[in-house]
Amino acid sequence: MSKLSDFKVGYFFFKKEVTSFFGSLTGYIVISIFLIANSLFLWVFPGEYNVLDSGYANLDTLFFMAPWIFLFLVPAVTMRLFADEKRTGTIELLFTRPLSELQIVLAKYSAGIALVLFSLIPVLLFFITVGFLGDPAWNIDTGAFWGSFIGLFFLAAVYVAIGVFASSVTDNQIIAFLTAMIISFFFYIGFEAVSNLELWGNFSNTVDKLGINAHYKSMSRGVLDTRDIIYFVTVSLIFLLSTKAVLEKSR
Repeated sequence: MSKLSDFKVGYFFFKKEVTSFFGSLTGYIVISIFLIANSLFLWVFPGEYNVLDSGYANLDTLFFMAPWIFLFLVPAVTMRLFADEKRTGTIELLFTRPLSELQIVLAKYSAGIALVLFSLIPVLLFFITVGFLGDPAWNIDTGAFWGSFIGLFFLAAVYVAIGVFASSVTDNQIIAFLTAMIISFFFYIGFEAVSNLELWGNFSNTVDKLGINAHYKSMSRGVLDTRDIIYFVTVSLIFLLSTKAVLEKSR
């Protein structure tokens, strides 16, 4: 099969997965929950996280809350990707398609990434609103915003890769959800917590760097360091290749 045909078949499966998100309520619910939850903390709930109460024109609250909200939403989206195929037996039919295991994994992963992007795009409205609230208008740290925005995308991309992997190891969607959430939680905040243990001595910073939060915080300062990008891409690849290995073994 030519590379062009491979691309067309891969695109077909990507489109099929995206359509399944938006052909049902799943995609709309995920995007709505993400935006409503962030809006409540930004504009409605009183306190230090409320933009109007804080008196500062920034979106720090959004970029603090969003990783935690994605921690639940992304596993909820990815849990069915392979688990449901296994439960219904359509995974065997999937293997008969003219696609390699890696192409199948990438098609499902790309669909998850697309849903994340759709949920992040409306965030730009928050940025515009806060920009006009500045005194003077647009007296905001745009570098920090874009660094945080890109960092949040990479963070969610790792969550999606973990979710795809968790979905491949079981035919139970609840187990896939819990597995993805626990692994994502550990990568987000677990390494940072473990690095605070005294036993690591001079290696505590190295252990901290194994976690997502260290790199997310770095990008949130508005500095796009290639080491942070390499970290996110590497962790995503590890889980995607692990998913491929699981599929090969289950064939």
